[in-house]
Amino acid sequence: MKIIVTGSLGNISKPLATELVQQGHEVTVISSKTGKQFEIEALGATAAIGSVKDVDFLISTFKGADAIYCMEPVGNYFDPDFDLMGEVREVCESYTQAIRQSGAKRVIHLSSIGAHMDKGNGILAFHYLAEQIFNALPSDVSIIFMRPVGFYYNLFSFIPVIKSQGIIAANYGIEKEPWVSPLDIASTIAKEIVKPFEGRSVLYIASEELTGDEVASILGEAIGKPDLKWVVIPDEQALDGMLSIGFNPKIAEGLVEMNAGRRGGVLYEDYYRNRPELGNVKMKDFAKEFAAVYNQNN
Repeated sequence: MKIIVTGSLGNISKPLATELVQQGHEVTVISSKTGKQFEIEALGATAAIGSVKDVDFLISTFKGADAIYCMEPVGNYFDPDFDLMGEVREVCESYTQAIRQSGAKRVIHLSSIGAHMDKGNGILAFHYLAEQIFNALPSDVSIIFMRPVGFYYNLFSFIPVIKSQGIIAANYGIEKEPWVSPLDIASTIAKEIVKPFEGRSVLYIASEELTGDEVASILGEAIGKPDLKWVVIPDEQALDGMLSIGFNPKIAEGLVEMNAGRRGGVLYEDYYRNRPELGNVKMKDFAKEFAAVYNQNN
């Protein structure tokens, strides 16, 4: 199969492209960075260097493809002028215009938990917007919306507070909730993208379901802090912490609202109605990677 992979060599796209190449497919990886060409070709894939906002570039790249994996790159959350919703709208409209004009008929779109909600999902509202734009494509374009849950690697953001205060502090984490490895996301996409599929469907992806205390225990053991605790803080404190390190205020507010939606399971209602089989990469596996990053600057 001829398969197009967006997302350059990111946490999902690189293992996805690698697996597809190993399966014998003709894989083209889109990247905006010329410097990535050699690394892409080293995987056995073809590099297409250009912007996902360039419709003509996308049309020429998408033509003849059997399937396309689309994801939206997000910008700098510390840029005070960054307009996340505007950026996502521009990229998704570029994708969908190119899909229409190239004749592509099978698309897998990287969405997210919370994309089923038009409000109350905070920053994840951009995934709701993206799905609406893709759903406006003609009915003969088949789409699977992949909705992974919270990524393991988001836990890296807690390293500074672990080092300075000896705790993990967040405005969520009381209840058991799902987490996911990018490797399990890539593996799931690799399986689904080569299958014949029709219409529109949603597939959730998760690796393990844990409480904040269980996460802290696993990570603490890995970094030599077996007594590490997960402390749930008020929304206002979480917002103040993000603003104090320079987050774009709208992004910070969106993250706090998103995490507040995790409390009580509101964000996960559709997930539990469509609960997937859990993936192979567990928190203990990720904890080794977490410990390596944690110990880099010790």
